[in-house]
Amino acid sequence: MIENFDISQCPLCSVIPQDRIHDFFSGINLKVNQFSKGDTIARQGDMCKHLYILVKGTVKTEMVTESGGLLTVEVIKAPKPLASAFLFAENNTFPVDVTATEDSIVLMINRDDVIELFRKDAKFMERYLKYNSNKTQFLSNKLQILTIKTIRGKLAHYLLEQLSLCHSASPSINTFEMDKNQTELAKYFGVSRPALARTFSELQQEKIISADRNRVTVLKIQALRNLIL
Repeated sequence: MIENFDISQCPLCSVIPQDRIHDFFSGINLKVNQFSKGDTIARQGDMCKHLYILVKGTVKTEMVTESGGLLTVEVIKAPKPLASAFLFAENNTFPVDVTATEDSIVLMINRDDVIELFRKDAKFMERYLKYNSNKTQFLSNKLQILTIKTIRGKLAHYLLEQLSLCHSASPSINTFEMDKNQTELAKYFGVSRPALARTFSELQQEKIISADRNRVTVLKIQALRNLIL
């Protein structure tokens, strides 16, 4: 069954050579679930008893805010695990709603079988731990953005984060391609797109940044930092 899906690019399975995939998953009970666009894969509060691996399609994760609105946490494209950090938690429930944004296929592996895969290959276990650690950092950044009350502050935090990634490759370059367009970014911040577009325009008028579509140049780094304070 597993041979029917290309999981070589999945962050958890990339350490398993393609010619070992069949043997690695032998004896493991794999369930395959297909979802149409708009289907709910999991709801916030559902028990997480399986490792979910999205092998085809795209999903979005959302949570209900205190005001009753929906906040988009992340858009996930295959092949990626879903909610893997919560599988072994004491309160192992989904923290978000997971909805298919296009026709999707999800592999499900129960928790005991995941432990068996850890025993089979220590590299798989290491990748699992690293992936979940990175995901914790992502959620921490998301939480930090949510605590910033102004759109200017949220945008400044995001742009500085993108700039930091750019500087890790080349410290002298202040121009980068954003990893989200304005529609995606508005959902990420939990704000309206027109409000975000106005904020982009304001930062350009103040000559803090210059932007051409998703390509941004930071002109005044300290001015961006001041917006977060």
